[in-house]
Amino acid sequence: MNFYLGLDMGTTGVKAAVFDASGNMAGAGLTEYTLETPAPDIVELDAEVYWESAKSAIAEAVKKAAVAPENIVSIAITGQAETLIMVDSKGKPLRKAIVWLDNRAADEARELDARFGTEELFRMSGQTEMLPCWPAPKILWFKKHEPELFAKTAKYLMVEDFIAFRLTGKYATCSGLMPSALYYDIRTDKYDPAMLEALGITEAQLPELKGAGGMVGRALANDSVVAPGTLVAAAPIDHVCGNLGSGCAGSGMISETTGCTLALCAAFDHLVYDEEKRLSTYLGFAPGSFVLLPWAPTAGMLLKHFRDEFTSGMDFKAFDAAAAAVAPGSEGLVLLPHCAGAISPDCNPNARGVAWGITLAHKRGHWARAIMESVAYLLKDNVEALRSMGATITEIRSLGGASKSKLWLQIKADVLNLPVTVTECAEATSLGAAILGAVACGDFPDAATAVKAMVKIAFRVEPGEAVAAYKKTFEQYRMLNKLLMPTFGGKSNE
Repeated sequence: MNFYLGLDMGTTGVKAAVFDASGNMAGAGLTEYTLETPAPDIVELDAEVYWESAKSAIAEAVKKAAVAPENIVSIAITGQAETLIMVDSKGKPLRKAIVWLDNRAADEARELDARFGTEELFRMSGQTEMLPCWPAPKILWFKKHEPELFAKTAKYLMVEDFIAFRLTGKYATCSGLMPSALYYDIRTDKYDPAMLEALGITEAQLPELKGAGGMVGRALANDSVVAPGTLVAAAPIDHVCGNLGSGCAGSGMISETTGCTLALCAAFDHLVYDEEKRLSTYLGFAPGSFVLLPWAPTAGMLLKHFRDEFTSGMDFKAFDAAAAAVAPGSEGLVLLPHCAGAISPDCNPNARGVAWGITLAHKRGHWARAIMESVAYLLKDNVEALRSMGATITEIRSLGGASKSKLWLQIKADVLNLPVTVTECAEATSLGAAILGAVACGDFPDAATAVKAMVKIAFRVEPGEAVAAYKKTFEQYRMLNKLLMPTFGGKSNE
């Protein structure tokens, strides 16, 4: 029997999971790491930590799966974008990786924005603005501040590319990791010559571009449990792999992930831009496809914060029960969940959380339910933005920790007036990567066929009696948001 391994290189840890051809997870492994933050806006990690952590997670997954490494026929690597690793001519890292959260390159971001213009950068990359966290300004910072190392750099890699190189000796990347690099053109599927010239680098210093599920190479003898000859495949960013791993290979389905943050992923069969510059464009998992990725900085994080700070350690099961005892609408308590700023569909980094309609009758359960409802309202706001872009949405696939809460799923179904489904596999991102690996080695002709065999639905939540009530409270949320959003950061309606 053939097995496929999906590797998810996350921000604070790496997950590995082994799947069979029916999508059953045979074993999984997790290794966490701690990012280094020696100064404000500086976030780094020794690149070797990524490799050691990947090896550890893979070894754990293979051991739990109780399969011979030779029976794992492919590995596909997904995860975070934008984390930059510079290596010399032998592939050795020249400095610590500059993590995607790092914002040291603010001056360089402004310089590049002024040179190219926001509109041209938007058309080239699909990203709504030039940010210091993108790799392009980081490389320009590197050129200015560490010129000796800059001169020695043979390749600029993402984390996934670095792991693939350590396995295969090949320098290759998935185009689906590249849009937010800001030196890749989503219109041509090529690196942008003008941006490379501005950065002072050449195309030869970048990995070869591969499509999702493209073959990077075969594993060489190495110090991991990965067997020599194992096919290593390219995969796009984690949200796109999660979208695939949740079964969104057909029309009308989008995925939403409510973890610490909220993220949506909607696929299009053509290049699409949000002309209002609310939503960024990325590449999808199918050839010629693109996705829009709305997201919000706080979602499950807000619920956890409230539980930890105001409930004396109440567990989430009891928290759910308290919220379930409250009627839909939380008896007039409406929250805006923008406690760490707003990204989409409204972009205001200075936005903050708001509680409106508070009375002395509101107890702990009201606050718990109001938080869940606020995230559902924010989800609906983003669904409506996607619909305005032409997305057909008839079903939501729910991922992340919040998918364990039947109450929260029901609230989302009622607010959206759409069915919400949850898949059997809790590691949808790793499964999505494994699906691409299964396609890469020829066991399935395409991702859609693999999804039919490997993704299974655990249960489905239909909209209920609260749809009408939530239609009214969502309008209250939207009106409150419209009134207050301009006031954050010193802005006003005057």
